Amino acid sequence: MEAGISKRAIPNAVIIIFFLSLVVALTCAKVGGTCKASGRLIGKRPPNGKCQDNCCEPGRSFPAFHCSPPVTKRTKATLTLNSFARGGSGGGPSECDGKFHSDDTLVVALSTGWFNQRKRCHKSIIIFGNGRRVKARVVDECDSTKGCDAEHDFQPPCPNNVVDASKAVWEALGVPNKDWGQLQVEWSDA
Repeated sequence: MEAGISKRAIPNAVIIIFFLSLVVALTCAKVGGTCKASGRLIGKRPPNGKCQDNCCEPGRSFPAFHCSPPVTKRTKATLTLNSFARGGSGGGPSECDGKFHSDDTLVVALSTGWFNQRKRCHKSIIIFGNGRRVKARVVDECDSTKGCDAEHDFQPPCPNNVVDASKAVWEALGVPNKDWGQLQVEWSDA
């Protein structure tokens, strides 16, 4: 037998290189890829005809997402206003601890993909907006997969790029009260 590489080893090496290239390509596609809607929900009318705000329009179709854009050092997001207090616009208690939180605490809910199956529960994030930065604790999920039902106060599902923040976060960012609602921000894990 001659010394060196056998003829049988060359095709095996080609197959291994092909599969490694495929794994790298798929990983890169996921990291730099986009997040597309995973389905749609149809709006329903609340049984009593009332909800607090931003109600689903009966018959209107809303996108649902199981993913969010990739998290980077400064991830672009839309900051929205939420009340985590009992009776507030957030609906039920927070997902992370089953409790309500004062509107005067620095707390947020993240879209489903960023919430990452509760892996960000009780962790802090830093929000950059309006020329300021603030550290807030993740206590809830802004559900991007469900909505238009009693559990979600008949509100549509969250978009996939939302940091839903308490009044205290908006105040800490120095946003004038008249401008509260939606603000383009960036965030990072603390």
